Amino acid sequence: MSKRNEILALIKDFYNEEHKEEKFIPGKTPILTGGRYFNEVEIYNLVDASLDFWLTEGRYTKEFKEGFSEYVGIKHTIPVNSGSSANLVALSSLFSDSLGDTKINKGDEIITAASGFPTTVNPIIQNGAIPVYIDCELGTYNINPNSLEEALSEKTKAVMIAHTLGNPFDLDQVMKFCNENNLFLIEDCADALGSKYADQHVGTFGEFGTCSFFPAHHITTGEGGMVFTKNGKLKKIAESYRDWGRDCWCIPGESNTCNRRYDWQLGNLPYGYDHKYIYSHIGYNLKITDLQSAIGVAQLEKIDEFVLSRNKNWDYLNDRLKNLEEFFIFPAKLKKSEPSWFGFPLTIRDGAPFNRPDLISELDAKNIGSRFLFGGNLLWQPAYNNVPHREVGNLSNSDKIALDTFWLGVFPGLTKEMLDFTIETIQNFVISKTK
Repeated sequence: MSKRNEILALIKDFYNEEHKEEKFIPGKTPILTGGRYFNEVEIYNLVDASLDFWLTEGRYTKEFKEGFSEYVGIKHTIPVNSGSSANLVALSSLFSDSLGDTKINKGDEIITAASGFPTTVNPIIQNGAIPVYIDCELGTYNINPNSLEEALSEKTKAVMIAHTLGNPFDLDQVMKFCNENNLFLIEDCADALGSKYADQHVGTFGEFGTCSFFPAHHITTGEGGMVFTKNGKLKKIAESYRDWGRDCWCIPGESNTCNRRYDWQLGNLPYGYDHKYIYSHIGYNLKITDLQSAIGVAQLEKIDEFVLSRNKNWDYLNDRLKNLEEFFIFPAKLKKSEPSWFGFPLTIRDGAPFNRPDLISELDAKNIGSRFLFGGNLLWQPAYNNVPHREVGNLSNSDKIALDTFWLGVFPGLTKEMLDFTIETIQNFVISKTK
């Protein structure tokens, strides 16, 4: 047996010894909202990749790209080092001079949600465009599509919004609006891998879809993300922004795949300048590593199982807590949507005999994890105080979300015992406040 095989043969024993499942102790064992969920296969792939010591994109990255493309049903995938980078690469690509008159320019407007995660909005600001904030709906926690027309101006060039907590937004209305007004659409699918709308994977409707592989997400590579598109031209531009802005499209370790490496004249460079060092965009280095991709390959094989588990946990929480609808706004989905749930959101109704701080304190005291809906109303955040923007309407639902919304975990690492303890704790808390 080779030394490599000797090492790899030990991995299952190592996993069973070092990652034993611990007995759940109510009130003591942390109940997380999300986290890495893996077995010996992920460790095997990671060690296998590490023994190659090919630290940038390699054989596992090629396999990961192909697997992701097949799963989502889209041609082009560009792995990056995070979901935030995925959003940055996707939006930056639409500012490329290669797009001619259709490109987004500094000072143009991009419609987005007032309530959500900052990295859906930050690339708009970083590229010098103006975010136009519209309100969200309570229940779906996605944008109110009826606000799109009011948000439209002669400067509007794109819509960039997320499928909140794995719940697809109204793609019928959003796509109709974008098509009628010649607008780009970027779908942030950080929380929505596996979600579908009208039997089609989210992220495949607009110009770009993006995904995050942070440990809390549907699959993980540690850090990592993906940009995906059906448009070959946009794929080339996105790869350029990801790879320092270079014009060359060779993958790491390869050269002259264009068969004319020294036969280019671009910009003010002399004829014959090395194409590997010609830069057509102001880009970054945001590549994923083969070590990360090795984990992603193993995780992707389990994605159907993960989605099923998440949705089963979501249904269990929904069914067992439904008797509290007098006090909470429960999550809702659209008729055509098939969520791959990231979390179970609840909003405390106006007039309830308790508030969010008291409920969250009770959950914390019992070691039950919960999260606010990310940044709440982003306009309340200090980072956005002096950023040029436009607001549509009074954003009252986003205000409500910032004050009264939280969500519980549904990831596969949660057991029935954990869910039952969470449900019991919330039920008892409400009873104590309504006596």
